[in-house]
Amino acid sequence: MSEVANIKTQNPASSSKMLLAMVGIGIMSALLIVSTFELTLPRVQRLKAEALERAIFEVLPGTASMQAFGVNEKSELFDLKEGEKAETTVYAGYDDQKSIVGYAIEASGQGYADIIRILYGYKPDEEIIIGFQVLESKETPGLGDKIEKDERFLNNFKALDVSLTDSKEINNTVITVKQGEKQNPWEIDGITGATISSRAIGDIIGASSTTLVPILSNHYKKNNKK
Repeated sequence: MSEVANIKTQNPASSSKMLLAMVGIGIMSALLIVSTFELTLPRVQRLKAEALERAIFEVLPGTASMQAFGVNEKSELFDLKEGEKAETTVYAGYDDQKSIVGYAIEASGQGYADIIRILYGYKPDEEIIIGFQVLESKETPGLGDKIEKDERFLNNFKALDVSLTDSKEINNTVITVKQGEKQNPWEIDGITGATISSRAIGDIIGASSTTLVPILSNHYKKNNKK
């Protein structure tokens, strides 16, 4: 009986030690996760910034330098300093003579799986979209992710019409149509098997360009050197 009593009296202490050990391990694990996140965050941010810069030069061929702009409530562009963010961000691309080549526009919207973030290039002197890249996507591998690498789909964005009326409004809103049914220069030829994802790209660009192209066209005319 004395041995049983000893075991019973020792159990609470053992349980307390085990609990303290588990709490200690939990705290150390949490600290390790936080430390790892804080240490890797600058590198992650740097890699994202570098990827974005590469994408800007890709969608705006002929760009030698660029400037980030935000869009204010008066539909005017304002300079964004390094590290600053705006609800809507566009990047003006300049050639070696400091004339505006075009604008790279960030936009996003709902895809099949999650939000899709894209970048597209706008050439104001020809009133067309000349480039497109997906910045972030979780679309289904082998299906929805075709919006990133299907050559036929990407060809839609070599001269996509976003021309303006005399009253500075989009002539025709960009839309995605079923694969093989494209008839007009403002239409995106969709992808069979990735209908929702390719339609989402049309919706994103259509909404974004309708708002921003008139603003950027005006900025271009005021600021481009002849």
